[in-house]
Amino acid sequence: MNMQVWNPFQEFENLLSRYNRAGGQAQQTSDLSFADWAPSCDIEEEEDKYVIKADLPGVDKKDIDVKLENGVISIRGEKQVEKETGKGTKRHRTERFHGTFARSFTLPDAVQDERVDASYKDGVLKLVIPKAEEAKPKSIDIKVS
Repeated sequence: MNMQVWNPFQEFENLLSRYNRAGGQAQQTSDLSFADWAPSCDIEEEEDKYVIKADLPGVDKKDIDVKLENGVISIRGEKQVEKETGKGTKRHRTERFHGTFARSFTLPDAVQDERVDASYKDGVLKLVIPKAEEAKPKSIDIKVS
C-alpha cells in the first residue's frame, strides 16, 4: 500500500496556479510562497553535533541554498525540469519532483554557526552542525565530605 502525504495548501496553490495560467482573473492576495515539493530528510544528533541529510536527486549544487539563522536551518532551492530530448519525443508521464523546494528545522540547542559544514554527493546534501560548548552535556563531579 502506497501512502501519500496530502498538503492542502499545496493543492490550493496548484489549483490557483492552473487557474491563472488558463487566463483566470484571480490574483494571489498573500505574499506567502509555497514550495513545489519538500525533500526527505534525516536528522541525527550526536554528543557534539547535529547531522542533517536531505535527498535532492537531480538537483544541481548551484541551485541549493542553505541558511542558518536564529537557530533555524533552512534548505531551499529548485530542481529544473529536464528538457525533452530529440525531435518527436513526447513525454507521457512525469512523476519525479521538480520546481522549488524548501525545508526548515529548528535546532533545539545553541550551535556554532560559523562552523557548519555542507557537502553534496550523489544527490544527498549533508549538513554537519557542531553544538556550542554550552549546549554540550557536562558531567558534574560530586564531592564527598
